[in-house]
Amino acid sequence: LGEEHPSTLASIHNLASTYRNQGRWKEAEELEVQVIEISKRVLGEEHPDTLAGIHSLASTYWDQGRWKEAEELQVQVLEIRKRVLGEEHPNTLLSIHSLASTYWNQGRWKEAEELQVQVIEISKRVLGEEHPNTLVSMNNFAYTLKSQGRDDAAIALMKQVLHLGRHVFGLQHPHFQSSLEALEEWELERSTISDSNLSPASTICP
Repeated sequence: LGEEHPSTLASIHNLASTYRNQGRWKEAEELEVQVIEISKRVLGEEHPDTLAGIHSLASTYWDQGRWKEAEELQVQVLEIRKRVLGEEHPNTLLSIHSLASTYWNQGRWKEAEELQVQVIEISKRVLGEEHPNTLVSMNNFAYTLKSQGRDDAAIALMKQVLHLGRHVFGLQHPHFQSSLEALEEWELERSTISDSNLSPASTICP
């Protein structure tokens, strides 16, 4: 078929994904760069397959904590997807979500928040409030609020996620369990802080 055949590129891409899942970053990166170069030449820079390849390379960087390199590629893909696919396309939302995660991992809370709010608003409008993707986005935003010390807002949002999630995911689903554990931890933390702020006199029973 040749190196530039779509089936060949798909096979290389799949092998790169396997390497990435195994933590074999360098091997994954080499193949992903190869796929991107061929895709750009054969399909064009704005072709969905080319963008998917760039997104995958960004994920490989992300998995290694190479935030700046991941961010550069994610911004590139996001700008093209917004222009070509529109802001409400699932792939565009995926790009916004990924970039928000990159900001979050760098402690850039405000930038992460701005993108997460955008994703939530679009997801609610297009997919509905109870769609799994919407709930995952709300869950992530709760963590961003918590990271900024906005505990009450984080807890309130996580309660909303759990209220909706119990019907969407079920009580035993990993997503639901993870959100529940976070909420319990946050509420315990808030309770401990509240208790420590009480004066000794106020803790004495009459």
